[in-house]
Amino acid sequence: MLRVAINGYGRIGRAVLRALYENGYRDHIQVVAINELSDIETISYLTRYDTTHGRFPQSVTVDGTILMINDDRIACFSCEDPNELDWDALDVDMVLECSGSFSDREGAQHYLDAGAPRILLSQPAASNVDATIVYGFNHHTLQGNEKIVSAASCTTNCLIPVLDMIKNAVGIDHGVTQTIHSAMNDQPVIDAYNPKDLRLTRAALSSIIPVDTGLSKGITRMMPELDGKMACNAVRVPTLNVSVIDLVLRTSNDVTLDEIHQQLEHGANTKYAGLMGFTKEAHASVDFNHDPRSVIVDSTQTQVVDKRMIKLLCWFDNEWGYANRMLDVAQHWASVIKE
Repeated sequence: MLRVAINGYGRIGRAVLRALYENGYRDHIQVVAINELSDIETISYLTRYDTTHGRFPQSVTVDGTILMINDDRIACFSCEDPNELDWDALDVDMVLECSGSFSDREGAQHYLDAGAPRILLSQPAASNVDATIVYGFNHHTLQGNEKIVSAASCTTNCLIPVLDMIKNAVGIDHGVTQTIHSAMNDQPVIDAYNPKDLRLTRAALSSIIPVDTGLSKGITRMMPELDGKMACNAVRVPTLNVSVIDLVLRTSNDVTLDEIHQQLEHGANTKYAGLMGFTKEAHASVDFNHDPRSVIVDSTQTQVVDKRMIKLLCWFDNEWGYANRMLDVAQHWASVIKE
């Protein structure tokens, strides 16, 4: 049984815990600790009730500073500095770092120094971590001796399976992506100060807001052959959850609409089964809320221009899908750990 701690119990941290119980991971993974800058009653409340994903279908109670999920006891802490916690005393095998506060080896090293044996980051990381994993694409490269691993980003997990299938079929010369992403908690409800980005000072519910994205770096890290060949933009829109990537590619070889669809549907049924979807129905974003897959290709929106340019629409639940991939990576990593 893999014993994990969740550091940062926000949107992804809570989705990870819920997915663990809802999707069968609890048979192999147990959460034994949560570190979040909040009180236990609020942690319990936000576990039980969620505007986006609904009520948590398990028993949730509080015993002092212990969060009880059914009969599982989860110790809760409120430490701003990871050095303040004795991770070794918690007897954890892995910390799922979901606070978004650390993205390089230097930051994550604090956990290792405080006794945590392994760190899985819930965001893209610098190149100096031991590995960046998109489950289904390169998880088999984990050797078991890694200490700091990143589960990449929700957008990278969405796009890489699609790019992989198309590249293997007809090749990719270059491409452009536009991520249309639901609002996030770094945006204010009404205009407020943001020291890093003037666009993020604007009210999330009133505008479509351009934001920076590191998706091109994520693509290059997974597929170095596309270095310098992908341009990526992103906007935030006033929805609670579910995002979509508008993908345009120039292929190396001629291709038809049917051939692209056959390749992507084949990927959804073979290599990326359970991770990639392919739909022929008319959809709106809400249809994919709480969908555990990394990507769902909307075939009703595919276009092929002049045999070499293809346009695809790729849906993904940016919270739930990614939380499930974190657990997939954690479970696989545990299976290859060399003590």
